[in-house]
Formats: sequence, structure tokens, C-alpha cells
Amino acid sequence: MTVRTRVAPSPTGDPHVGTAYIALFNYVFAKQQGGQFVLRIEDTDQARSSKASEQAIYDSLHWLGLEWDEGPDVGGDRGPYRQSERTELYRKYAEQLIVEGKAFRCFATSEELDEMRKEQMANGEPQKYDGRGLRLTDEQVEQYLKEGKPYVVRMKIPEEGSFKFNDYLRGEVEIPWSQVDMQVLLKADGFPTYFLANVVDDHLMGITHVFRGEEWLNSAPKLLKLYEDLDWQAPELGHMPLLRNPDKSKLSKRKNPTSVNYYRKMGFLPEAMLNYLGRMGWSMPDEREKFTLADMIDNFDMKRVSLGGPVFDIDKLKWLNGVWMREEFTDEQLIERMKAWAYNADTMKTLLPEAKPRMETFSDFAPLMGHFVSGLPEYDPALLTAKIEETQVRIALQYLIWQFDAAREWNKDVVFGTVKETANYLDLKIKDFLQPIFVAITGKESSTSVIDAMVILGSDMTRARLRVALNHVGVSKKQAKSLERAFRSFPEK
Repeated sequence: MTVRTRVAPSPTGDPHVGTAYIALFNYVFAKQQGGQFVLRIEDTDQARSSKASEQAIYDSLHWLGLEWDEGPDVGGDRGPYRQSERTELYRKYAEQLIVEGKAFRCFATSEELDEMRKEQMANGEPQKYDGRGLRLTDEQVEQYLKEGKPYVVRMKIPEEGSFKFNDYLRGEVEIPWSQVDMQVLLKADGFPTYFLANVVDDHLMGITHVFRGEEWLNSAPKLLKLYEDLDWQAPELGHMPLLRNPDKSKLSKRKNPTSVNYYRKMGFLPEAMLNYLGRMGWSMPDEREKFTLADMIDNFDMKRVSLGGPVFDIDKLKWLNGVWMREEFTDEQLIERMKAWAYNADTMKTLLPEAKPRMETFSDFAPLMGHFVSGLPEYDPALLTAKIEETQVRIALQYLIWQFDAAREWNKDVVFGTVKETANYLDLKIKDFLQPIFVAITGKESSTSVIDAMVILGSDMTRARLRVALNHVGVSKKQAKSLERAFRSFPEK
């Protein structure tokens, strides 16, 4: 048997370090056993998926040095490798499950399901689907279909007992069926959910092992049951420990930069980043901290992955990156890396139009444009509240962060539109509103256009700098909750 693993990210945002972490361990496991590694794009969420995000996934994995044997961009004989191009397959198998009595149509509206959950909450019951679709007669189903009433397809789940399975990393796991919902397989728009698409794709693509985050552990029973319902052999399933912040909370962009692009723009070496991700829950047999991807493959044993939540500590990553710079690169090699990182012709072509109108000598360039090639700027936090009061600065920073988090595109129109909308909400002139944003982004009181700066820096670095500024201003838990409540009605005043 040829070992085949995969990573299947959704192109709905920035490429996450958690995705890179899962990709690394799947890649190394396959290569250590002479197998193949597949990249599949889960773009069934059409409202949020974008080509730009898909390209960012390719770029980030290429930058790290994780190359796939099959995928949307390189092809392969088990494609297509974008789920949006495989929708007829999912509908075919959903219909098969309905005919065999293993799945059913549910015509309940979102409003009806919301009311169901409210009643369950009021009665102190677990919030889960109540099986109402199973109570419809064949005649009712036929009538609804004739009327063109929208429906989803759900899988049937036992009401009693429990499900046992052998996790590759955790051994035997038992989960009561009472904790498992009747999963939607096909949405009303005809697109599949994660469960149906992954089961169909993993089977047809010959995936033998699936290593994924432990947040999916409780969903394993319905995933594996779906293989049983389709009479297919399930791949071996293993659940990796989640990456954690230093305070042991789940790694999230609210506390730490989580985009691979951020670390790339900060000037980390891909070798060091990959090395650090390899240490998340695993270690070399001789315990050495610095190792290459080839070293990891040669010495890898998935059974040695620790199940304790590995801490993603940026300070430790910086230390390891420094070790790589000093021990693995000559001065000449570092010069080439630095040129490729930021001091290249493409970057200069982008920055010169910003700097040229303000330059009189070459020596003006670095003071004017230094914030484009620096990490997180340092400045007197008092500058943030020099023009507008602290409460408004706090709202401005937090609202911009949340809106930028949700932005599907990143260009001047998006950035300026978001800034203007927030300024209007706060009844501030755009010039006054931009003052603390200017400081947050550039670390200065004056420089080139802050809107252009955010566009050039990109979404990841922009949001990271805004979060630093927000931390300077300070947000208590009470203030954060109040802001979140108010933000739900944004931009309506």
C-alpha cells in the first residue's frame, strides 16, 4: 500500500500557521514512508472563498518548502482537486444515501431551527437537531419537492449507544451518540458540507491516513459512520494537538499573529519557521532543537507526537530564527536572502512612487520608508490619543481590526472604504480619525499616505500593527464585550 496523506485548506482568509503545522506533519509522515502528499482546496463555501486566498495558500506552502505531489496547480490523475469542481459527485452520493435510507431531506427553515434551539435552551436540553425531517411522510416529502421548497440533506445518527474507534495517536476513543448531531451533508445551495466532501474526496483520491486537529475529534463518529454508510474503507484517523498561545488558550489571531504571511513579511527564514513547527508536539530522538526538513523526515515517528497542547511562543521562534541565521548562512547568503525578502526591485518599484515626491537626497529614503521593512513599530503610546480621545481611539482600532479580519479582498478601495465608514460612525473628520491609525501603522506622526501604507503592507501586517496599538490603549474584558455588542449593529448607528 502506498501511503497517501493530504491537507485540505479552505481559501477563505490568510494562510494559517495551524494549516502549515498540519500540512507539515502529513507531509513528513508520507515522505518518511515513501508515500505521496496531496493538496486539495475546500472551496465549497462560495460566499467566502476567493482566488486570492487560494493563491496565498500555494505561496505560503511553497515558501515553507512543502511541495505536493498532486493538487489544483500541478494536476494528478485523481482530480479535480478543487471541491467546487466536484459538486456532481457529492450530489450523486447524497442521493445514494437517501435512496438507501441512510440520509434524509430536511425542509426546516433557519427560523424554525433557531426557534427549536431557543426552546431547547429554555428547557435546559442539549442544542442539537431534533430529527423533525425524519417524521415527514413520503407524501409530504414529494409535495415539498413539487413545490420547490428548499431543503438540506442530513445523515441519520443512532439515538442510543456509543461509537468506538482507534485513533492513530490516542488509541481507543469512545464517544456517545447522544453527543453527535445529525450532520448536514448537502446544503440548500447544492454544495456539500465538510463531512460529505471530505469523505468522498478522501476515498476517491486514495487517502490512506488523515491527521487533523483535535478540535475535530468529537466529529469522528459521524465521519467514520459516513464511510460505513457508503460501504467504503475509512483511512486511518489521527487527531493532532492544537497549537496554543503562551497562556494555553487556543492559538488565535485575537492574541497572536496567525498568518504565515505575517511571519514571512517580518523576515523569518522559512527553514526556521518549518523547524519550529516541527517542534510543536514532536522532538528529534537526540533532542536537538535545530533540524532541517530532511532531518525530520529521516527521524520521524508519528507515534512520538505528544498530545499536550504545544505552545507557539514567538520569542522562542525568534531565538531559533537567530540561530539559523548565525549558524547556517554565510554573510553572502544572508545578503541574498535579505534582497529577496524586501530589498528587491519589485519592492523598490512599489515604494519609490511613495517616497519620490518627498525625497531630496537618497538618505531621505530610509527615514521615509523604514516602516515598510520593519516589524512592529515602537513609539510613544501617548501619540495615539493626541488628537482624539481614548474611547474613540479604542473603538476605531477595534472596529478596523474586526472589519479587516473579515475582508475578502485587500486593495485601496476596500481599505479606504472601511476607514471612511468607521470615521463616519464615530462622527469624526477623516483627517482626525486617521491620526492614531497613522501612528499605529507607521510609528510616526508624519510620513507617506497611511492608506497606501496599509495597502502595501498587506492585511496581515496592518492588522498586527493595529492590534499592538489597541494593546497600548488597553481593552478590559468588560470593554471588549461592550464593543462586541455595539459592533453587531455596525455601521448602523
